[in-house]
Formats: sequence, C-alpha cells, structure tokens
Amino acid sequence: MTISADDVFKKHMTATQRKKAKARSDELIAEYKTLQELRKARALTQVRLAEILGVTQDNVSRIEKRSDVLLSTLRSYIEAMGGELDLVVTFPDHAPVHLKTLSDLNETPPR
Repeated sequence: MTISADDVFKKHMTATQRKKAKARSDELIAEYKTLQELRKARALTQVRLAEILGVTQDNVSRIEKRSDVLLSTLRSYIEAMGGELDLVVTFPDHAPVHLKTLSDLNETPPR
C-alpha cells in the first residue's frame, strides 16, 4: 500500500510546521531557478560555463541543483559568468552592510 507524502506530513507535522516546510521548499526551488536562470540570462550553456570553470558539465548541473553551496563555489560560478558576488548583510536596526571578503585565512579567529 502506498502512502502519500501529504498523509505522512499531516500525521506527523502541525499545520504551522507544514506551512514553514512549504515556505522553505519554495525558497529552495527559487534559489535553484535563480542560478539556472542567471546562467541562461547570460546566454551561457552548462557546457560553456563548465569550460570556463575548468570542470565538467555535470559539476555545473550539480551546483545549480544544490540548496547549499560553498561561498567560494558560488563566487567562482558568478565570476565565470563575468559577474562579481556581493554579500549583503541586513539587520532591522542598521543599514545594509556589503561584505567583500569574509576573513583572511591567516587570521586567528576571535575568542
């Protein structure tokens, strides 16, 4: 007997939890589309982007499908398309902060 995912979710999750899970799912799908659509908007195929990055087309496909990507990987992906990655940190009580680098690898982390 087959049990649908909806039935499992209804049995084990509250309505609020299902709503949060759906929202997160929508975010992840939007992120996936964003990388793929960004590449397409730059008129690049996965094969061409792979050539620029020095990886296989399969690697580019996997980057576009991931829900969690290393910043260094994302930066390389964006730079291979001719762009620049700009990280913006926002707080409710502060103007947006643009981070160009996260840290120097030779720095000692704060205690």
